[in-house]
Amino acid sequence: MFSLEYSEIQEAIKDTARKFAREEILPTVIERDIKAEFPREIINKLGELGFMGFMVSEEWGGSGLDAVSYAIAIEEIAKVDASVAIVLSVQNSLVNWILEHYGSDEQKEKYLRALTGGKIGVYCLSEPEAGSDASHQHTTAEFKDGFWILNGTKNWISTGQNADYYIVFAQTNPDLRHKGISCYIVERGTEGFVPGEKEDKMGMRSSDTCSIGITNCKVPEANLIGKVGQGFNIAMESLNGGRIGIAAQSVGVAQGAFELSTKYSKQRLAFGKPINNLQMIQSKIAQMSTKINAARLLVHKAAWMKDMHMNYIQASAEAKLFAATVANEVTREAVQIHGGYGYVREYQVERMMRDAKVLEIYEGTSEIQQIIIAREIEKNF
Repeated sequence: MFSLEYSEIQEAIKDTARKFAREEILPTVIERDIKAEFPREIINKLGELGFMGFMVSEEWGGSGLDAVSYAIAIEEIAKVDASVAIVLSVQNSLVNWILEHYGSDEQKEKYLRALTGGKIGVYCLSEPEAGSDASHQHTTAEFKDGFWILNGTKNWISTGQNADYYIVFAQTNPDLRHKGISCYIVERGTEGFVPGEKEDKMGMRSSDTCSIGITNCKVPEANLIGKVGQGFNIAMESLNGGRIGIAAQSVGVAQGAFELSTKYSKQRLAFGKPINNLQMIQSKIAQMSTKINAARLLVHKAAWMKDMHMNYIQASAEAKLFAATVANEVTREAVQIHGGYGYVREYQVERMMRDAKVLEIYEGTSEIQQIIIAREIEKNF
């Protein structure tokens, strides 16, 4: 039964993630945002904690934990820095999940075990002409002389410059459209596989995002994940779980901004008293808290359904849709509560507001989530 109480293990995970975020991530968060600097040392330490293989079974070096525990950890990290949280989300929800569920034992031994130990994996689905419509892949894969030859361009690849392994989707039979898409794993440094310059982004600046040029890239036959033509199904299944990670990240961003705003409202004086005595500020704080708690419930429900092997497609889409909206609403209110101070870096909330916007865009826009939800509802009528 779905429980609102955390287990002892989940409480320990929450405490560990919170302590790590406060001690290891917070001290450099503003500087890394300004410099758009990737937090490699932080990611290495998260690997040592087991957070880079959170839901992977212990057989392959993972922590073997559940999706609810994972959502709790992502939220705590995102409260301090969403840029670190997105690295964890892509790795755990997408890359690790694909390898554990569709990879061969050889692939798991070579790649999944390395990923759980701290290597970084990324997800290469988006293309210049295939964003929301991922079925129109223009990157091609042709089998020749024992290798798959990949050609094309991927864009909006999170952590693309700093990854060790890349999950790449490519079209093997254009006549079959989405049924002709296959999935591969490509190693960093492979000839013909070249990450481009990182994008100069509004938010999530400590997580690099780039395009990848793929020109006559030779991928061993053994690096095909699953079967030929199975790639689109793999992508869609993995994104169902990915939405839980992004939704948890959204709750974390909102919670972080909420906590800063609540503390500030008790310290900031106006008209001779703390502004938290003003009814307008009280209304904002109350609305923020209510929305965050509702979003967290949707996230944990979706994660629990995933753990129970239930159909969680609608639940994960609802969680992402609502939580991303809440993150944007709450961070805007946080800046407003801080007034002029909310507009400067030192007080953190302006960064959180910038970070929040992409939560409504990546791993499926809010508009796409609404389409998914509507389709799932229609199946029941």
